[in-house]
Amino acid sequence: MSSAALAAVIVLLAFLILAVVWLGLRLGKLGKEQPQQFDELMQRMGAELGNSLNAGLSAGHRAMLADLHTGLDRLGDRMTTTQTDNAERLRLLVGEELRVTREAMQALKTDMLTQTLEKLNESARADRELLQDGMRKAALQQTATTEALTRTMNERLDAITGVVNQRLDEGFKKTNETFANVMARLATIDEAQKKIGDLTVNVVSLQELLGDKKARGAFGEVQLEALVINALPPDAYEFQAQLSTGVRADCLLRLPEPTGRVAVDSKFPLENYHRMFDRATPELERAAASSLFKQDIKRHVDAIANKYIIAGETADGAVMFVPAEAVFAEIHAYHPDLVSYAQAKRVWIVSPTTLMAVLNTARAVLKDVETRKQIHVIKDALGKLSKDFSLFDTRMKKLADHIRLAHEDVQDVHTSSRKISGHFAKIESVQLEDIPQVLAAPDTEVE
Repeated sequence: MSSAALAAVIVLLAFLILAVVWLGLRLGKLGKEQPQQFDELMQRMGAELGNSLNAGLSAGHRAMLADLHTGLDRLGDRMTTTQTDNAERLRLLVGEELRVTREAMQALKTDMLTQTLEKLNESARADRELLQDGMRKAALQQTATTEALTRTMNERLDAITGVVNQRLDEGFKKTNETFANVMARLATIDEAQKKIGDLTVNVVSLQELLGDKKARGAFGEVQLEALVINALPPDAYEFQAQLSTGVRADCLLRLPEPTGRVAVDSKFPLENYHRMFDRATPELERAAASSLFKQDIKRHVDAIANKYIIAGETADGAVMFVPAEAVFAEIHAYHPDLVSYAQAKRVWIVSPTTLMAVLNTARAVLKDVETRKQIHVIKDALGKLSKDFSLFDTRMKKLADHIRLAHEDVQDVHTSSRKISGHFAKIESVQLEDIPQVLAAPDTEVE
C-alpha cells in the first residue's frame, strides 16, 4: 500500500473515530431519552456506514470495517443494556422518591392542618378575649355614663323641685296668711253680729237705761266706733274728725276716689218713738208723737246734710247712723217719705246691721284698691313663675329624650353582645373537617 493511500486511510480512520465519538455521545443521549429509536438508528447508521464504507473503500478494508461494525454493534448493545439498567434504576429511584414525597406531603399536610387549627384556636381565643375586654370596657363606660346621666338628672330634678317647692311654699304661705286674715276678719264680724244680736234682744232694757240724751249719744258713738274698728283698717277711718268748717264728725271714712271721705254721724231719736208705742198714752198724743218723731228725723237729716256734706272736701253724701234696729225698722217700714226725704238730701240712714254691710263693702273696695296697687307685682311674679314652669317643661322634655336615647343605646349594646356571643358559640362548635371551609370563608365584620 502506498504512502498516499496509507495517509488517506489514517485520515479516514481519524474522521471515523471522531464521528463515532460524536455519534456515541448523541446516541447515549438518545438512548436515555428514547431507547427504541436509539436501536433503530444504530442499525440504520450501521447499514449506511457499511454501504458508505463499501462504496468508498477498497475491498481490502472491508474486513476492517466489518470488525469495526461488529465492535460498534457490541458497543451499541452495551450502551443499550446500560441505558436500560439506568432507566430501571431511575424508575425505581423516582418511584421511591415519589413515595417518600407523598408520605412527607401527607405528614406535612397533617402538621399544617394541626398547626392551622392551633393558630385558629389561639386567634379565636385572642379575639374572644379582645372582644370580651372591649365589651367590659364598653359596659363600664356605659355604666359610668348612665350613672353620670342619672346623677345629673337627679341633681337637676332636685334643683327644679327645690325651686318649685320654694315657690309653692311662698304661694301657700301668702295664701295661708290671706286666709288667716279673712278668717280673723270673719271671726270679728261674727263676734260683732253676736253683740248686735244681744243688743237687739235687750233693746227695751237699753231704752230704759238710755233715757238721757247724752247717754244715748255716747252709746251711739261707742257702738259706731266698735263697728268701724272691727270692719276697717286703721288708716281707713278717723273718729271725731274736724272738718274745714270747724264741725266734728263722729266718724270720717276715708274711701278711695271717686267716693272720697264720707262723714258718719250717730243720731238716736228715742223719746217720741217711745211715746208712739206707749199704750198708756192717749191716741191723739201718740199721733202727735209720731208727727214729732218724723220732724226729729228730718231735723237730723237736715243737720247732717248741712254740716257734713262739703263740696271738694267730703263725698256728695253722708251717713246717719241709728243705733237701734227697732227705730230703723220703724222708719223704713212705716215712713217711706222719710227715706225719700233723706235720699233727696243725699243722707243714707243705716242701722248697726246695714252699717256692717256698708263697712264690708268699703273694706272690699279698699282691698281691691290695694290689690290693684300690687297687681304689677303679682303680674311680674306670675310671669316669672310661668317662665320657670315653661323652662321646667322644656328641660323635662330634653331629659326624657336623653333617657329614651340612652335606653335605645343600651338595647343596641345588648343586641350586639348577643350577636357576638352567637358568633363565638358558632366558632367554638366548628369541627375539624369544617376547618378548610372556615379558612376559605371571606372575613366578615361582626355586627
